[in-house]
Amino acid sequence: MILHKKIEDKAILWLQHNNQYLVLEPIVADIVALLNNDVSKKEIITILEDKIDVNHQELSEFIDEISQLLTSSLKDTDKKIIIETPKCFEYNFYYKINNIIIKVCYVSDYEKYLVHPKFAHLEVKTTQKPTYTYKVYSNNKYISFSINNQIIDTWLLDEVHYFQGKFSMKIVEHIHKKNEDEWLGVFHASAISNGESSMLFLGDSGNGKSTSLALLQKNDFTCLADDFVPIDAKNQHIYSFPSAISIKKNSLETLLPIYPELKTSAEYHFKRLNKIVRYLIPNNTNYKQHLPCKALVFIKYKKDSDLHISKISNIKAFEQLVPDSWLSPLQKNAEKFLEWFEKLPCYQLTYSNNQKMITTVHQIFNNEL
Repeated sequence: MILHKKIEDKAILWLQHNNQYLVLEPIVADIVALLNNDVSKKEIITILEDKIDVNHQELSEFIDEISQLLTSSLKDTDKKIIIETPKCFEYNFYYKINNIIIKVCYVSDYEKYLVHPKFAHLEVKTTQKPTYTYKVYSNNKYISFSINNQIIDTWLLDEVHYFQGKFSMKIVEHIHKKNEDEWLGVFHASAISNGESSMLFLGDSGNGKSTSLALLQKNDFTCLADDFVPIDAKNQHIYSFPSAISIKKNSLETLLPIYPELKTSAEYHFKRLNKIVRYLIPNNTNYKQHLPCKALVFIKYKKDSDLHISKISNIKAFEQLVPDSWLSPLQKNAEKFLEWFEKLPCYQLTYSNNQKMITTVHQIFNNEL
C-alpha cells in the first residue's frame, strides 16, 4: 500500500511495507504510482521518455532503483529474544501520575540511570497497590522490559534508545488510556501550552529548545512535554507527558537566576549522546491535558543574533521532523498525519534576546504575526 500526498511543489509518499515517508519530485512519484499499479517498466519508459530529459538506459536504471525500494523488506522482527527475569531487583520506585501508580523495578544502577532521572519528581512513598508494575533488567548483551510480568520486548544494549522510547510510550498509553494504535506519532520536540492550544519547538541538539521551554514556563506558558511529544489520531491533539525538562550545562548561566534549584540538582552524563544534563521539574500538574497544535517552530538560540522569525515551507519542516519521529505504521493514521501536517503553520525562529523570543511566541499564539 502506498499513500500519495502533494504538498507545495513536492509529493510525499508513504510506503506501508516499511512505514517510510519519502519526499519526491512529482515525476518520481508518478513512476512509483505506475509501478504500484503493475505497469511494466517498458510501458513506463514509453510514457515518460518524452516528458523528461533522460536517456533510455538511465531511465531504465532509475526505474529499477525505485522498484527495488518499493519491494525491499523489513528486517526480521519476528525473532523473540528472551532473557531470564531476575528474582530480585535492587530498586523499586513508585511514580504517581494523575490517579495511577506505576511501580518500576530496576535490577541495577544501569537500568535506573536510563529511566529514573526523568521521572524522579513523580516519585512517591506509598503502600498502595500499583496500577501497573514495570520491570527493567539486562544482561551483558540485552535489555528487557515487562509490564505486570508480561514481556513487552527485548533490545540489544546498543539500541537502548528503543527501550527508552517503548518505556515512555507505555506511560503515555497508561496515563491517557489510549493504545498504541490510537496515536499518530511521537515527536522529538518540546511542547508548550497557553491553555487553549499548544506549540511544538524543534531543532538539532544544542539549539535551545529545552532552554526556551524552561524560559517560557516562567512566562505564562505551561510545559506539556519535553523531548517526547505524543499526538493522538482521533483529534490530532498534542498530549502531555510527565518527564522532567533536560537542561544542558551550557544553559545553566541563563537559567540559574530564575531556577536556583538547578545549582544543586544532580548532573547526569549520557555518553552515547555526548551530553551532560540536569533535570528541571515542569510546571504542569495536569497530565490529562491535551490541546490542538497551533504551530511548529524550529527554534535556534544564536549568540548576538537579532530576532528573526519567518514562515518556512511545510516540505522543509517535514524533512526535518520525520527522521527523528516515531510515526504510526497504520494506513488510517498515516493518512491523518499527512492531512494534519499539510495545514500546520511552520516557522523558523532565531534569537539571542530571551524576552524578544517570549514576546514572539505570544504573538504566534495570538495570530499577531
